[in-house]
Amino acid sequence: MFEFNLKSKEHKHIHFIGIGGISMSGLAEILLSKKYKVSGTDSKNSAIIRRLKKLGAKIYLNHDMKNICGADLIVYTDAISNDNIELQAARNSNIQTIDRASFLGALMKNYTYSMAVSGTHGKTTTTSMLASITNHGNLEPTVLLGGQLDDIGGNVKIDSDDYILTEACEYKANILKYFPTMAIILNIDEDHLDYFKNINHIVDTFVEYGKNLESDSYLIVNVDDPYIGKVINNTKANVITFGILNKSDYKAENIKFSKEGYPSFDLKIKGKGKFPLTLKVMGKHNIYNAIASIAAADTYGVPIDEILKYMNLYNGVHRRLEHKGSFNGIDVLDDYAHHPTEIKATLEAVNNKKGGEIYCVFQPHTFTRTKALLDSFADSFKLADNIIITDIYAAREKDTGEIHSRDLAEKIKSKGTNSIYISTFDEVKKYLLVNAKKDDLVITMGAGNVYLIGESLLDIDIEVLKRAVV
Repeated sequence: MFEFNLKSKEHKHIHFIGIGGISMSGLAEILLSKKYKVSGTDSKNSAIIRRLKKLGAKIYLNHDMKNICGADLIVYTDAISNDNIELQAARNSNIQTIDRASFLGALMKNYTYSMAVSGTHGKTTTTSMLASITNHGNLEPTVLLGGQLDDIGGNVKIDSDDYILTEACEYKANILKYFPTMAIILNIDEDHLDYFKNINHIVDTFVEYGKNLESDSYLIVNVDDPYIGKVINNTKANVITFGILNKSDYKAENIKFSKEGYPSFDLKIKGKGKFPLTLKVMGKHNIYNAIASIAAADTYGVPIDEILKYMNLYNGVHRRLEHKGSFNGIDVLDDYAHHPTEIKATLEAVNNKKGGEIYCVFQPHTFTRTKALLDSFADSFKLADNIIITDIYAAREKDTGEIHSRDLAEKIKSKGTNSIYISTFDEVKKYLLVNAKKDDLVITMGAGNVYLIGESLLDIDIEVLKRAVV
């Protein structure tokens, strides 16, 4: 098993292939803070790349075997193929290589306490909630986040050598490479079917994850999830439960929603009584995320009054049901939702504050997910009035021609919901400017770059563009 000791400095120069990724960049920043020499390659420039350069990393924007010169450890992402020129050069030169998840798992062991947030949905939001609570509390963990959180100044925070808080993605069974002292499982759902065979394969992976936990560790689980029982029955860790529907250690009761769509509820904590709480983020799904993060902070000794104080102040992480602004009386929101369950939850949340019609612009993420979950996707948009499907965001995949965004648009329409396919972002903008009216809501959805549509709507001179498209 790969081991990495931050203090020993056995490795002097670490090179990251795909350094611009949200997780890779966080790992690189931790190493930079510990005075390691860090270099990396990515295909495009970004704010993350510019930040790493300022911190002292050497960044290349074209893959070349020369880029790894002097490196004694290569870290690469799941998106990097085996024929990558830098990865091949490293292996041919007998330079040690390790995948990102294995490196993260080894890094976590440098901390006395490690908190890992897993689940098919809600990882970034829950991690950011817990980061906000502990950022002001007595834990002050080092944080690796899959999004941008203003409260910690980005996607990473370098702090305590005692605690680390990170997301733990199940893709390619990566959670089996982590051995946290506290594991949070938010939910288990069918996804990443380019790797997993079916839902049973996914459940079995989470079961193995639970088996890997030590007897003095904690497993915090959503007791309302239909698959979680199998995980609970196969772990030796201390199990702590949270939920809404079933009996649990941390339970939300008397749930209500404001006219703006924000939930309030009574949080019942076993042995500590009830506590009123109002969130500043929309949706029932965020109640689950909130009580999971509260359970984690409470278990590690953060005073309950501090937990509730900072939970009340939490304003959300970027790209998770984020209110971007308004134009012509039309609200523009953006959400990272790229799975049917997430889409349903997001649309349910915005319906609690609905004024006029909802225009949902969806950018499917990966061809395999779109094909495998086509029927589920088609059913997930029923709470939207108008759905616009843009081209599939390929991410790590190649287009084999087996599935197209038109297929999804037609499938949605066959379910009785108004849906159209529009290829380019510019055409989507023009469509919205012509059709959306005051009090309507535009929400962009997807894990790609669909958020650019909303941002461009808010940036342009609306009246000028209206004249141009009419």
